[in-house]
Amino acid sequence: MAQDNDLVTFIDDDPALPPDESRRRWKIIVIDDDEAVHDGTRFALYDYSLNGQRLEILSAYSAAEGRALLREHPDTAVVLLDVVMESDVAGLELVDYIRNELKNETVRIILRTGQPGQAPERRVIIDYDINDYKAKTELTADKLFTTLTAALRSYQQLQRLVETRRGLEIIIDAASTLFDFKSMQRLAEGVLTQIASLLNVDCAGILVLRESAGSPNQSFSVLAGSGCYQQYIGQRGLDADLHKMVDAAFSRRRHEFHARRSVLYINTVSGREVVVLIEAARHLSDTDRALVEVFCSKLSVAFDNVILYEELQKANAQLEERVAARTRALTLANERLAAQGARLRRTNAFKSEILGTVAHDLKNPLSVIMGRAEMLKDMMSQSPVNAAVAREQISHVQESGRRLIDMVDTLLADAMADADDINLRRETFDITDMVHRVVETNRELAVKKGQSLTLSAAPPLTVAADPDRLWEAIDNLVNNAIKYTPAGGAVTLSVEPTNDEAQIVVRDTGAGLSPEDVARLFGRFLHCQANRRFARRTDHRRQPRGRKGSHLHDCAAA
Repeated sequence: MAQDNDLVTFIDDDPALPPDESRRRWKIIVIDDDEAVHDGTRFALYDYSLNGQRLEILSAYSAAEGRALLREHPDTAVVLLDVVMESDVAGLELVDYIRNELKNETVRIILRTGQPGQAPERRVIIDYDINDYKAKTELTADKLFTTLTAALRSYQQLQRLVETRRGLEIIIDAASTLFDFKSMQRLAEGVLTQIASLLNVDCAGILVLRESAGSPNQSFSVLAGSGCYQQYIGQRGLDADLHKMVDAAFSRRRHEFHARRSVLYINTVSGREVVVLIEAARHLSDTDRALVEVFCSKLSVAFDNVILYEELQKANAQLEERVAARTRALTLANERLAAQGARLRRTNAFKSEILGTVAHDLKNPLSVIMGRAEMLKDMMSQSPVNAAVAREQISHVQESGRRLIDMVDTLLADAMADADDINLRRETFDITDMVHRVVETNRELAVKKGQSLTLSAAPPLTVAADPDRLWEAIDNLVNNAIKYTPAGGAVTLSVEPTNDEAQIVVRDTGAGLSPEDVARLFGRFLHCQANRRFARRTDHRRQPRGRKGSHLHDCAAA
């Protein structure tokens, strides 16, 4: 029996501290069917701390409970595992489950056994992926402290390797994604998304671009924002706190990591500057910071790539506009050349027709003139000279000369009318007075043929037209009517208003035109046979009071 002075004092464990939400805890699982082991472990480690992090100890009393607990807590750092529980090898089977089925290679497994002989240490270390093997009798408080600390440091290093590998994979994947973006807006949004994925945490962020590096007064624009910062997208202003942090980042030109907010600085080769401000719910570890710095070092090329792509697109658009403008200019030039070529062909054909007309039509009067001149020469050698016959020959020469002059005038008038570049001169005048003067000019020709030439005209009628061209048209009408009307015939003219037009009509008592002549009426340099009626009508729009305008409707000559 214990003596009265043998006093065993049981000290209760400290009540569990409320979890510190601002700092993570090392998560430890004790799997053992002996409850005293759980209590002893808690007592020995109640004040344990490593790198400022306390322990969170979870308990399982069988291998089956251990399986469930490990599935629920995949972020467990260390497992203190008993070998003999439901069976002699329950703990070893659980090791195999953790490594092969859960695929958890980072958790540190420390086997604790009260019967070392049943599971020889060497065989267990070789056959099973465990990190330490201890007999329960040798795990004193100090030994447990040392063993746990070594296991936690190993776990921490493995976690950093895993996070680094995961981060590098994300960076590699992000590089191909970010380099596919062709606009600054899409790239900025992708950067914020990839940073959140890299840190494996939900975070709010904002990306700010400044066009010219090293200019403190240069304004900046917000290209992208996430979370609470979305309201600033597309703006050039921020609230005072954010504006101060962004300005400071542009001034420092380096990364700054703080407890709640971190600021990343990126300088591109093209002279642009980018600041990314992220706000995460947890403190960024050294691994997080290293990965973020590696990621940002690759972004400079991505931003320059987008800038160069946009500049190339702009240059292509300008080049396409210049090519289109040049093409239009060349098309217009080709059209002008084609039109000039057509005019030259028409002019050449017109020249050929004139030469043919000159060669044919002028030959007859010239032949008459030459023949009569020969006859006059012969008569002048006779004595005495027959004056009456000489006068007759001279009269024939004069008539042929007049015909020749008329033909030349007609050719010139037709050439002017056919010219593409003829200019019409618009003037306002009395069409009735003009027709009257044309009639008086041709009256002597009508008197010589014994014809009557009369005019029926309205009161003064004002039109707007080219007086010279209109005179030629009316004079040709009257002259041809007299020429192709038999002696003693009648030629009548009338000028009368029709709606808003002035209508000039020339009528004669000639034989008229045959149907085939009518079909050829408007051909160039065409003349119908003698004694055919010549008809031509020219309509001019009447000049209403306060208005100007004239229209030449149709002309017909035979």
